[in-house]
Amino acid sequence: MENTKTDIDRRIAVRLRALRGERGLTLDGLAERSGVSRSMISLVERGESSPTASVLDRLAAGLGVTLAALFAEAERADANPVARRTDQIAWTDPATGYRRRNLSPPGFPSPIELVEVELPPGARVSYDSGNRAATVEQQVYLLDGTIDLTVGEATHRLSTGDCLAMRLDRPTGFHNPTDRAARYIVALTTDGRPALNAFKR
Repeated sequence: MENTKTDIDRRIAVRLRALRGERGLTLDGLAERSGVSRSMISLVERGESSPTASVLDRLAAGLGVTLAALFAEAERADANPVARRTDQIAWTDPATGYRRRNLSPPGFPSPIELVEVELPPGARVSYDSGNRAATVEQQVYLLDGTIDLTVGEATHRLSTGDCLAMRLDRPTGFHNPTDRAARYIVALTTDGRPALNAFKR
């Protein structure tokens, strides 16, 4: 599905408000947990801002969900278990041009989320959300190209066919050091358990 900027901003706004409400968090409460300012959260929830991947990841960390969950639909019993390519939500980071597509069936109850990512030549995407409200496990599988994936202090160069498993409990960064796009699949799962380092300052 080729979504317009307005469509995506609206979807994120609705989803963010719903997730914050489900957790009983005020704007100030989410701001404290995520490190994103109250004013920025308010703008995102009104659909008046196009947040970057880094901002969205910090909000997801504060809510105890994955980044993919901010683009997903609430689980429902009648959800279709098949997600056709034409119905999958695609989003482009306004800061880096990195493009992500939610592959998992929207609304279908599952502990696993799949995302396809295209990282443009030379692009860097950094996530500084070491503190998370829940434990998130992730694996990255390179479909094509090369990326340097930094987890904490360690950097791993991944090429086509390589797979890296990691826990999202420290800052991470993705860098495409080549002159052609890299494509990879991200598989994520969260069990709802509080992360060991959750919100320790």
